[in-house]
Amino acid sequence: MVDHQHIEAKTDFTVETSIGPTPVSFYYPLGDKQKKRPVYINLHGGAFIMNDKDMDDPYCRFLASQTGCVVFNIDYVKAPEYPFPKAIEQCYEVLQWMKESADDLKVDADKIMIGGQSSGGNIAAALCLHLEEIGEKQPLLQVLSSPMLDFATPFSEKPEPNKWRARFPQVAHFLNLCYVPKKEDAKHPLASPVYADINSQLAPALIIIAEHDAFRPEAEMYAAKLKAVGVSVEDHLFINCIHAFTHIGPKEKAQEAWQLIASSIKTAIEE
Repeated sequence: MVDHQHIEAKTDFTVETSIGPTPVSFYYPLGDKQKKRPVYINLHGGAFIMNDKDMDDPYCRFLASQTGCVVFNIDYVKAPEYPFPKAIEQCYEVLQWMKESADDLKVDADKIMIGGQSSGGNIAAALCLHLEEIGEKQPLLQVLSSPMLDFATPFSEKPEPNKWRARFPQVAHFLNLCYVPKKEDAKHPLASPVYADINSQLAPALIIIAEHDAFRPEAEMYAAKLKAVGVSVEDHLFINCIHAFTHIGPKEKAQEAWQLIASSIKTAIEE
């Protein structure tokens, strides 16, 4: 959905965590690699069960090129082998490793942003909530793109525009059970951020919402909850778009969304 962007370098690491070895990639923008730069953490989508960080390679290159940030791409673990909250715990440990290694990685540990698409948006939101819960510094920005934020509401009660998925909600129900197998966890705030107690200290948010997305109501609900307590929120509704349009099109709308993300990152750095 975006044109290929030239960058200075892409560097791969494997980070040891309590959840297991975690592949990560750093995308450095063109310019002085010795300069410590802000960092944007990317979490890919995939319904919590599939895909890997490489699917977002073009977008990581784009954001590094457009913002001047180092983009940090994490290959988090997947369900059902690693159910909730394993991916959140893993990403938190990787975040701590990055902060401790900031000098060697040439990143500014005081200027961190985070975002993700679909399941990655869920994990990004959850990680911000977890940081607030334990009293650690919030990112400068959280970017939630078509996020899935509510495991408690049955998929059959969500406004699914695809007639086949609407007719057979059992598929989505199965995917949900892969990540949140325990019924009592469905309303856990780190699984379903729409049920979290929000305070004004949470990171400012950019929330990208597709008009024809089963997850639209929960994204709008979360945006409203953040705004109600004074968190700075920009929620943008993309008309005539479906879930994951940032990756599957239409291309014009996808490019508009990625430009919006890049602009929000630059604004967060400057404030």
